[in-house]
Formats: sequence, C-alpha cells, structure tokens
Amino acid sequence: MTTTTPPVTLDDVRSAAARLKGVAHRTPLLCSRTLDALVGAEVHLKCENFQRVGAFKFRGAYNAASRLTPDQLSRGITAYSSGNHAQAVALAARELGTTAVIVMPEDAPPSKRAATEGYGAEIVTYDRYSGDRVAVAEALAAERGLTLVPPYEHPHVIAGQGTAALELVEDTGELDVLLTPVGGGGLIAGSATAVKGLHPATRVIGVEPEAGDDTKRSLETGRRVSIPVPRTIADGQALHTPGELTFSLNRRLLDGIVLVGDDEIKDAMRFAFERLKIVLEPSGATPLAALLTGRAGPLPPRVGLILSGGNIDAERFARLCAPGD
Repeated sequence: MTTTTPPVTLDDVRSAAARLKGVAHRTPLLCSRTLDALVGAEVHLKCENFQRVGAFKFRGAYNAASRLTPDQLSRGITAYSSGNHAQAVALAARELGTTAVIVMPEDAPPSKRAATEGYGAEIVTYDRYSGDRVAVAEALAAERGLTLVPPYEHPHVIAGQGTAALELVEDTGELDVLLTPVGGGGLIAGSATAVKGLHPATRVIGVEPEAGDDTKRSLETGRRVSIPVPRTIADGQALHTPGELTFSLNRRLLDGIVLVGDDEIKDAMRFAFERLKIVLEPSGATPLAALLTGRAGPLPPRVGLILSGGNIDAERFARLCAPGD
C-alpha cells in the first residue's frame, strides 16, 4: 500500500510558526460569558484583527516571502489581492528589505489601498468583474522579473495561515469544532491541517457568504466549481472559485461549509462591537454570524472561531452597522 504526503503538513505549520516567532503577533484569545450563554457553548475567539496589517494574511505572506532566495528578494515580489494580502505582502517586503508591486481591484476598499501604499508598495489596478488578476500579476512578474506570492495557492502561504489555528489549540487545548472563514481556502486549509494534525476528532467548518458559495458547491460536487464574481459586503471572500491546491486539501479535511447572508454579517459586526468591544471587517465576522444565527448547527461544548481581520474604515463600518442598513 502506498500513501501520498499532502502538500502541507503539521510539520510545515510548525516550521512556519518558528519562522514567524517574534515577527508576527501571537494574537489574543477572547471569551465572553454573554456569547457563551447565547449559543450554549464555551467559545474561544482567535482575534486575528489584532495581527500585523489587521488580518491573518501577514502570517502566510511573510512565511512565503522570507523563504525566497537573496536573488529573488533583490528583484522584488508581486501579489494580487483585494486588500489584506496586499497589505501583508507589502509589509513583508518592507520587513525583508525588498519591494512589492500589488495588483488590486479598482473597487478595493480605499482604506486597504491606502494602507498598502503606506507600506511602500506600488499599486496596479484591474476591474474585478471583467479582468483576470492572476494574468495581470503573472504578466508583471514576467515583465519585471518579480516573484509572485499568491494569496492562497502556495504551500508556504497555507502553512503560514495555519499558525493562527495552531496557536489557538496550543492555548485552549482540544476543541470540538473550529469555524473559519473561507475565501480562496488558504486559511481553512492551513487551520484544518494544524488542528486535525493535533486533534483528529475536531470538526472544521468553513463559513462563506451566501453570494459566494463556490467552495460549498465545489465540495458538494467533488470538483472545483466556478460562479460569477459574487457581490457581497464580505469583499475578502468575493471569489469565483476555490484554489486548486487549497481545494485538494479542503476536500479531504473539511467537515462542511455553512452560509451566512450579508444582513447576518452586519448583525455579527454590530454584536462584536457592542458586546465584545472589537472591530471586525465583514469577512472576519462570518464565523461569528454563523454562530449567532445557528447556521453552524447544534454546538458541542467547546468551539473555536478564527476572526480573520478587522480592516475596515470608520465610515463604512458605521454605515454597515447602522440599524436598518
């Protein structure tokens, strides 16, 4: 009998954790008696909104970029992203003494574009509804000799993202279930690799916006499915198809996907602000929305959530959280 080694393993996540030590923040865990009473479970919130650049993305970006050769770093790196990975790569480039060129959609949140430029990156824009961001970035890489650091389709990126869940279970012990946002699939692939590598019985559930259910459809059909680019407030999860590498992991590791609507995401953002005293961007609030609405189903005793980011400007946050919006 032969076995195939997966492209990302628990040892890869542990290696990433060692590389990120002292560079990335070990983000705090938050517990709330109010939340526990509402949902009937002991809930542990991993607050990646307090990570450098305000989101988990710095973990994967730095882990991947820091492994490039001196020659690659001397020529610079490129990436494509709606915002959080853009900022992460820009900061990683600055930390490593190189330059970054980032491909961003024209309608990316202004605060995310400003932050990316603030870390020193050059921005190249495209239309997310008619353009191909991968093609634009690959053309830039070929033209300028840059190394592409993708947002999720890379083993080092996935392993880096998995360090958030690794820290979570190191600090809490074994969980019965972990809820994680799903966009391209890198965070949940790394998280499931870490958690199930340590505690195989833990169930890992992904959360997508209703308009962007490409991973759920793909898991149900057993192959990658493409949908129209979704229009959702969860811009970090507005993808049309899962990554090939991430899907190869997630179809083996995940225990399910649940969906939440934009209004439910807004309610979760409001709850996080009013009761937990933290700011979440829409994509970062989707697991909390699944918990509060009961979409995650009957809950076992110990539940973990990864709140993936908090990058949202004050005006948009206020508008989305306004009653009746």
